[in-house]
Amino acid sequence: MIKAIIIDDEEDSRQMLDLALRRYCPNVEILALCESATEGLQCLENHHPDIVFLDVQMPLMSGFDFLEKVHEPDFHIIFVTSYNQYAIKAIKFSALDYLLKPIDAEELVSAVNRASEKSNPFLPQYRSVVANMSSPSKRLSRLAIPTDNEIHLQQVADIVYCKADGSYTELYLVDGQKRVVSKNIKAFENMLADSGFFRIHHSFLVNTSHIEKYVRGEGGYVIVTGEIHLTVARRKKDFLLQVLHDL
Repeated sequence: MIKAIIIDDEEDSRQMLDLALRRYCPNVEILALCESATEGLQCLENHHPDIVFLDVQMPLMSGFDFLEKVHEPDFHIIFVTSYNQYAIKAIKFSALDYLLKPIDAEELVSAVNRASEKSNPFLPQYRSVVANMSSPSKRLSRLAIPTDNEIHLQQVADIVYCKADGSYTELYLVDGQKRVVSKNIKAFENMLADSGFFRIHHSFLVNTSHIEKYVRGEGGYVIVTGEIHLTVARRKKDFLLQVLHDL
């Protein structure tokens, strides 16, 4: 059996998630329902759960504050939240699981299955989501990049540009390294839109802080860190010039 606790300040949400787990995930044993993050911290001392279902928005101590106080979590976390664009983006950046309220049964089962298949929590991911949520600028600073058998925690500022490769994306870094990720470039465009990245071409998503020069032409091209030339699509030219003007 998979042991779990639920931490959520809303009684209805706790009860609904408890009911959904009992109905759709019979392999999960609910050890406790906690109405605050403080109670959740105390509960960890008495129980040793495999999974913690953690509400993001709670008074006094949020789910992220809770996570910051657990220095070495030995359990998997599945975040539970109402729609919160920045929180969801921070969780996605860290490649962690989350469920939107009201809970969808299929998504719940999938999240539990993914957690049960992982042997150990990946601690840097948890530290990453705390760091992202603590960012005073509200710009996400670290991106979890899953590869075949590991996850890299990448500073967003060190990504020079992303290049589309079918259903994959190649990330080019300031140190000359390249990482290939099994997500299409649209996924990165959505994630990095608020972090200073701009889609200059169907193949290129560029970190505007690494643009050193724009050369005019039908669409023109930009020169980025490393003296790399990237084509600008004609239809993107005016938008790019406005972005550069506003920097």
